[in-house]
Amino acid sequence: MTLKLKRKKPASSDAATAARARRHTLGDRLRELRKAKGWTLSRVSEMTGLAPSTLSKVENKQISLTYDNLAKLADGLKIDLADLFTPETIQATTGRRSITRAKEGRTLESANYIHTYFAAELSRKALVPLVTEVKAKTLEEFGELNRHAGEEWMYVVEGPVVFHSEFYEPLEMATGDSLYFDATMGHAITRGSDKPARCISVISHNTAGPGRKE
Repeated sequence: MTLKLKRKKPASSDAATAARARRHTLGDRLRELRKAKGWTLSRVSEMTGLAPSTLSKVENKQISLTYDNLAKLADGLKIDLADLFTPETIQATTGRRSITRAKEGRTLESANYIHTYFAAELSRKALVPLVTEVKAKTLEEFGELNRHAGEEWMYVVEGPVVFHSEFYEPLEMATGDSLYFDATMGHAITRGSDKPARCISVISHNTAGPGRKE
């Protein structure tokens, strides 16, 4: 009698599958929130300033959103940014803590970036930490500059990158360089070479937006 041994799936494969699944939660969450309120895509568009076609593509998992558009979506819906990631957010404001294990961040991919968010389940965070993989190679490829409320600190983990902004000349940054800037200023990050590029960012987030308590 010959016994057939079932090959165990490598843990790394399971982690990769889980990571891919987390990339596709935003569309489901948006549809869930919208349906619960009985809102049409047009209504959500009026509330957030995002085009109905963009919202439709998000719900159908054709595109994701950059941080600035996520912030617009959350502010327009009068919810916390964390509510876009999970329905079970942690709202305690004292004595709380959150650990994000390796490869367990919430990953959202847009045309120019792959953002991985950490402590995504914590609502009313004063800071939004994320790691960004930079995709665009030129400003022309990147398109319109991003802008959002708050201030941002970024650290180049893997470079080089080029930081573009509306008030300054392009700034070349190498691995280990960091930058603190006003995020309401139009800005973009592009790759400085054909090599992979990644940055760590910490964004100050105004949790006292419309409809929220101080």
